[in-house]
Amino acid sequence: MRHARESRIAAHGDDIVVTVPITLKRRQGRKEITLPGSPKAGTSSRRQVGLALTIAKAHRWRTLLETGRYGTIHELAGVLGIDNSYVARLLRLTLLAPDIIEAILDGSEPDGLSQGRLFRMPPDWEKQRRALGTSPRQ
Repeated sequence: MRHARESRIAAHGDDIVVTVPITLKRRQGRKEITLPGSPKAGTSSRRQVGLALTIAKAHRWRTLLETGRYGTIHELAGVLGIDNSYVARLLRLTLLAPDIIEAILDGSEPDGLSQGRLFRMPPDWEKQRRALGTSPRQ
């Protein structure tokens, strides 16, 4: 007899029944499917592309300001056609600890991490890690 957590294919009359054990997990208000034996079983192997893109955007904007391409957040926001406060909030993401950024980019960020939660992170890296329940990567 097969273990209940294994995939099976069986004939049922004229039909073929495929049984695949899955785990449904809520992440960012969405349901994700995790297969047993997949990398990082029990967690999502799909990175949060939106968070990764937001962090990349923040670093790009920071570079534009630091290189003098735009002199102020107000000027950058005007060119982008968005609100100054949004640009300022995104720029705060460039203050995240490198290991937190790396975790977001490789998909191993803590469950429930959202853009709103990142906006509320303190600038101190140790406080960020404590808030997320993580430790620096070795």
